[in-house]
Amino acid sequence: MSKKAKEEQAKQEAIQQEISRVKLPKGKQSLGIVDQRLGASRMRVRCLDSKARICRIPGRLKRRLWVREGDLVLVEPWEFEGDEKGDVIFKYRPSQVDWLKKKGYLKKLEDIEEF
Repeated sequence: MSKKAKEEQAKQEAIQQEISRVKLPKGKQSLGIVDQRLGASRMRVRCLDSKARICRIPGRLKRRLWVREGDLVLVEPWEFEGDEKGDVIFKYRPSQVDWLKKKGYLKKLEDIEEF
């Protein structure tokens, strides 16, 4: 087996491993799309539970989680003002977004043109 073939096989295994560990919403958590960056690690997110929330990236994730407009994220609403505010706790990669679409978790996203 050539070196390129081994690298390609390792890449495919990494993708499969990444897809097999997709984080799904639990409890009150919801999937959402980043609409607008507001600065200071805050952003406006359209959630799939038909609410728009002002979300922030918690301090423990600030340097590890880089989010842009149009990214699919996992949002955890706050206990107080939960319909208006929340925390971004995870960002999905493109292969994970494809897996979520294939499995039917993103049925409400069909009306949005970005994906």
